[in-house]
Amino acid sequence: MTASEEKFTRQTLLDVQTLTPSLFTLRTTRDPGFRFRAGQFARLGVTKADGSAVWRAYSMVSAPHDDYLEFFSIVVPGGEFTSELSRLRVGDELRVDRQAFGFLTLDRFVDGRDLWLLSTGTGLAPFLSILQDFEVWQRFERIFLVYSVREACELAYQPLIAGLGERDYLAEHAGKLRYLPLVTRETHPAALHGRITTLLENGELERAAGQVLEPEHSRIMLCGNPQMIEDTRALLKARDLQLSLSRRPGQVAVETYW
Repeated sequence: MTASEEKFTRQTLLDVQTLTPSLFTLRTTRDPGFRFRAGQFARLGVTKADGSAVWRAYSMVSAPHDDYLEFFSIVVPGGEFTSELSRLRVGDELRVDRQAFGFLTLDRFVDGRDLWLLSTGTGLAPFLSILQDFEVWQRFERIFLVYSVREACELAYQPLIAGLGERDYLAEHAGKLRYLPLVTRETHPAALHGRITTLLENGELERAAGQVLEPEHSRIMLCGNPQMIEDTRALLKARDLQLSLSRRPGQVAVETYW
């Protein structure tokens, strides 16, 4: 099979950053033919010592206009894929499927005024891609980025988030973004304390945002821990915020590749 016939391309690792013992980011070259919508994911493959490959899905952190691909990963103890991935070094090869996947994109919503991006852990990744794409700033009047972690040291990509308003193409829209970090296992002066579901139930999240979640104006994206997604969806459904489907547009979109 020739390189052009393979279902994947072979990319080179450009950078690896260790954030904590269990979190790291990696950046690779990007095939010129690889296209994606902000919020989508790629299937990444690593080659094991025996020559076989193992594949997993990872949302792009990078924007569709970037000439590289960036990903955000957790190390799963004993995990077949992340154990191999975390050993890669600059210059090593990473396989990337030729096609992007996923429906956690702005296409899920036909209207809406306020966009809420609710994430836990590495579920932040697709929202960073969305926030670096100009479309979201044009479409919504207010954007709320909610990022929940266990400990404050796990709050990744803080310079990127803080610097969004300094980008020339986003400068006039910078005031639309409200960033709400959450830390669950310790108190931190710059973050709310508690889980997303707890702060939704007691109203603290909306008070901090200065805006309520309502079917008419709110559009919500969820990405992260499967239990968080399930529990949050139930809370939102009780408030008449429904999953958005192709046959029935709604207010909630989720990522389901976990």
